[in-house]
Amino acid sequence: MNPKLATAIATAISLSGAVAYADDAKKAEKGDMEKCYGVALAGENDCAAGPGTTCAGTSTKDYQGNAWKLVPAGTCTEIETPAGHNGSLEPIES
Repeated sequence: MNPKLATAIATAISLSGAVAYADDAKKAEKGDMEKCYGVALAGENDCAAGPGTTCAGTSTKDYQGNAWKLVPAGTCTEIETPAGHNGSLEPIES
């Protein structure tokens, strides 16, 4: 593959992820979404994955208590995980 084309594709993918995250952040600000801790799969958190991590996609284990995922407002605490806890609006002690 042409290196310039590969770079363009990688940039487009990166930007589409940034746009999707910005859209989710706007929904959260409007109250359509809420941060839900302890429900994300490893590497699929939206942000805040504790010390030593940078942000989105940096959680290291499934249902990590200090990593959050945006979910529809009012649903977080109803989410049951295979880890034996429900989602939480605050970080979960591990």
